[in-house]
Amino acid sequence: MKCSMRVLHVCWLCSESAFKDSRFQPIGRDELPRLGVSVSILRHFEEGRDYRDWDISVHGIRIEFLNERGAKRTATYLPEVAPEQGWDHEQTIDSLLRKGGYKGPVTSEVRRNIKLTRYQSEKKSVTFQDYMSYWRNRRC
Repeated sequence: MKCSMRVLHVCWLCSESAFKDSRFQPIGRDELPRLGVSVSILRHFEEGRDYRDWDISVHGIRIEFLNERGAKRTATYLPEVAPEQGWDHEQTIDSLLRKGGYKGPVTSEVRRNIKLTRYQSEKKSVTFQDYMSYWRNRRC
């Protein structure tokens, strides 16, 4: 079995986030046995009618909007974010606008002008121990 470019890309992204993301300290070797990793596979993308056209706990959302200077911006939350935070639709959208860099007042008009795409995800997780077992027995 050959390693695909997608697998190599995921490996590269994992390495970048583990060791080069400036928001966090790099992972130390002694931490590895206690780590796990999860990857969310995004699928079933659908355009929403408005900013409320998605189901909390079912859909992740990606919004596209113009910031206060008229520049196009985007931001996304996975399906688990809103329920983990205890947010309703409006709170989620407002937080997502801020995440996307919107600095102006969040009004009903701003929310109405959002282009929303909803999606579902399938989350896959693995422990470090399971990963090492797979790595030792890999075929690529």
